[in-house]
Amino acid sequence: MKKLISFILFSSILFLAACGGTSVSSGEDQKEIEFWHIDPGEKEAVYEDAVARFEEKHPDVNVKMLRIPNDSYKQKLSVAMSGGNPPDVFHSWGGGWLKQFVDQDKVLDITDDIDPSHFNELALDNGTFDEKVYGLPLGLSIDVVFYNKEIFEQYDLEEPQTYEEWLTIIDTLNENDVTPIALANKTKWPGAYYLMNFTSRLAGPSLFDSAFNREGKGFDDEAYVQAGEYIQEMVKKDAFNEGFNGIPYDEGRGRQLLYSGQAAMMDMTISFLNNVRSEAPEFEEKLDFFLFPTIEGGEGEQTEVGAATGPVWSVSKDTEHPELAAELLKELTSEETAKDYSDRTGSLNGIKGVEPSDEFTKRFYEITENATHMQMPYDQTLPPELAELHKDTTQAIFSLEMTPEEAAEKMEAKAQELLE
Repeated sequence: MKKLISFILFSSILFLAACGGTSVSSGEDQKEIEFWHIDPGEKEAVYEDAVARFEEKHPDVNVKMLRIPNDSYKQKLSVAMSGGNPPDVFHSWGGGWLKQFVDQDKVLDITDDIDPSHFNELALDNGTFDEKVYGLPLGLSIDVVFYNKEIFEQYDLEEPQTYEEWLTIIDTLNENDVTPIALANKTKWPGAYYLMNFTSRLAGPSLFDSAFNREGKGFDDEAYVQAGEYIQEMVKKDAFNEGFNGIPYDEGRGRQLLYSGQAAMMDMTISFLNNVRSEAPEFEEKLDFFLFPTIEGGEGEQTEVGAATGPVWSVSKDTEHPELAAELLKELTSEETAKDYSDRTGSLNGIKGVEPSDEFTKRFYEITENATHMQMPYDQTLPPELAELHKDTTQAIFSLEMTPEEAAEKMEAKAQELLE
């Protein structure tokens, strides 16, 4: 009997050894980091490669990646944060949207874990609050007007420098049964670029800073009213596709209007190039862009461009593995990742000195190099409640359900309540 017991014990030991026993590589000792992001296609592939490099350096860590579509991401993360079950590492855009979680003490301060000189200063500033860093920028984007070169050539159209020239193009396209501008504005942020851009061209970049910091001029300034009037003029001139306020951007119906030649233009961030390369790569040879036109008598210049950071990577303060999560952020913003991000997806990056080699992306890079101002989107800079009102009122301007004066008054009233 003793021999039988000894044999069973010996066999059990051999079995455990063969299965890895209780070594660091066993399933029981594996640490897990949950990582949420929003990007499909080649961007997701870039993140996957960065995660693979991280896991190779940390064989006892498993990174669980989850992609959530952009249009539903903010709500899902907000619910997870408020419910006490956030991911360890998550995507944001910096600005006011990230700051709400910082103010709730839900984001890890990573100031001591990073080298600020590694990043573009402007991009890093968008994830920095009270001189503490809470978000690391991988991506830096700008807002341009993309267009179909074939359609422009067919009707002898040239890139507009002024708003009046743009209106002439819109008229010509309508006369030839081509939708001038594709817009998918159900989720409101695509249309918000128009209000921001028109205001910047009318009053220069100082107006938003004045209104946001409560330094004199407010969100009811005449330039905001005029910006709304320009939007409504474009709507009345049939500049946009039918039903634009009911079409979500993520589904791609707006982009398909360009791919199919039904529409000629779209005002969008340079993430559009990544969409083209994953959805309709043959369309890239027809693709070109111009900067948002100037307005006669306006104070703004085309060197003042709309910009955004994103992804900005942050760590939840509730993570069980803060050091490992911070290390993952470093891998997600390493030079190798940044180079891949730019060259494989046609995107700009927020890492200092990492220039894109992709010819299309180089043109975006040159714009950022020559920019005299880069305006972050209002909805990513303002406090969330004011940001939502900005999107709601702008969408109502587009639908002609609210006058520009009413929208401006609502914004200023809420700003006085929240910012003073």
